[in-house]
Amino acid sequence: MPRLVALLRGINVGGHTVTMQDLCRPFTDLGFTNVETVIASGNVVFDTSSRPGPRLAAKIEDRLKQALGYEVATFVRTLPELRAATTAQPFNLGGEPHEAVVWVIFTRSAVAPALAEAMATLTTATDEARAVGREVYWLRRERGKASDDFGARLGKLLGRDTTSRNIRTIERIVAKYA
Repeated sequence: MPRLVALLRGINVGGHTVTMQDLCRPFTDLGFTNVETVIASGNVVFDTSSRPGPRLAAKIEDRLKQALGYEVATFVRTLPELRAATTAQPFNLGGEPHEAVVWVIFTRSAVAPALAEAMATLTTATDEARAVGREVYWLRRERGKASDDFGARLGKLLGRDTTSRNIRTIERIVAKYA
């Protein structure tokens, strides 16, 4: 059985507090096995004979809505896909400030070229975003209002059907289950 990772939007943020036990239950109810959460921010690892893709994500979303009472956008990736997401990040961090961090924004489908071009127009001295396949990489060179504003504009451009993780979180998940 393949091991998959569900990256969930809006878990333990924005007033939606969910225990990890309560988060695992909908996955076991769907018949998935070896269900575990990694870091209390909506990362669920599980085994299933189901193929990853839009149908599986929709099935999980339906079950989560029943269990939690609100919609939870779900992005399913295989462990090799997550590993690829960590190595595909397009920024050279060698010359960046110590506080620079890369965020990975997961989308449902490959980012269209027109959207990638629109993202390029948002680039500032402190922030930039680039798309690689279904992931968008946000280089945040420093914390602060300017970077927060960039994130809000990027989020508006991409729409609600995304979820993001610090690249270090993705690396930790991959390292734990590799």
